Amino acid sequence: MTDPDWNTTAPLPEIAAWLSAKRSVVVLTHAKPDGDAMGSTLALARALNLASGTSGAASVCECWYAGPMPAWYKFLSAPTKLRTIEPGGAPDFTLDPEAIVICDTGTWGQIDGYADWLRSRVDRACVIDHHLQGDPDTAPMRNVDTSAAAVCQSVAELCRLVLGLDSVADLPTEVAEPLYFGIATDTGWFKHGNVNAAVMRTAGDLLAAGVNHERLYNITEMHDRPARLRLMARALASLEMHNDETVVFMSLRPIDLVETGAAPGDSGGFVDIPRSVGKVRVSALLTEILTPDKQTITKISLRSKGGDDPVDVNQVAQKLGGGGHARAAGARVQGDLKTAKARLLEALA
Repeated sequence: MTDPDWNTTAPLPEIAAWLSAKRSVVVLTHAKPDGDAMGSTLALARALNLASGTSGAASVCECWYAGPMPAWYKFLSAPTKLRTIEPGGAPDFTLDPEAIVICDTGTWGQIDGYADWLRSRVDRACVIDHHLQGDPDTAPMRNVDTSAAAVCQSVAELCRLVLGLDSVADLPTEVAEPLYFGIATDTGWFKHGNVNAAVMRTAGDLLAAGVNHERLYNITEMHDRPARLRLMARALASLEMHNDETVVFMSLRPIDLVETGAAPGDSGGFVDIPRSVGKVRVSALLTEILTPDKQTITKISLRSKGGDDPVDVNQVAQKLGGGGHARAAGARVQGDLKTAKARLLEALA
């Protein structure tokens, strides 16, 4: 279900014109950025810097990321100007840009590391998103396309406008590459139910711009560390079947990461694995986290299988204070795994 207040207030040409007049821009996204989050932000920063003729330390635009960062991010991000903030850290609050762009989220809870800094600058903020829910007070200028499989679809068009090009296929390869990466990863390399004609057309245009599909695929799918496989074994060993084996839970605890030598980002994609079981309609990965202030929370990632009468996991996540898409959503629950499992079963019921 889409939030009626979470809507578009500015078309992409208006946003492109607004950004093109700015001399300093910071691009943000949600904490623990995924491929779509990093792809959209990097591409927009590169397009704005190319349009302004700036680079390196003198770049008009820079990206900020709140970690933990994915293992592959350095392959994709160089040489774009960026800052990373590890959990418990803080951004450079002395920086006062003329414009702030938030990509792939518009929810305060997902950008809480920047919240205090951003609240005093909301009047100069813009959101580009594709999720069904968000907080309208994050930015007065918003472009929200809930039909898009990835926010990189919208950002591809925004980059085209910023650079004054006739087609997305004309984008410089260094701009097209992170956009394609974001689309490919958010569609499960074109396997998920969000694949449609529009996203394939954009992907085709980006390939025409010179993107090397195999190189990008290898970055994420062929560079696993042994620790990731050990962590995957822990997740699979924790598997629980519920609701006549139509719902699967997997769990990870802080000790699992310590004992396997894995990092938080190594669990990416685990939640999709149980959907290969014929009867399974919903898959959940629950990850228990100890916060810097010694509070225990559990992060829940949800996926549902398409077909007849699919489960809308966005509605399930909303009951837990989260959200996302109909087939992919998430939430954070106060408490340990036992508490989170009970609340999730109740929400699914």
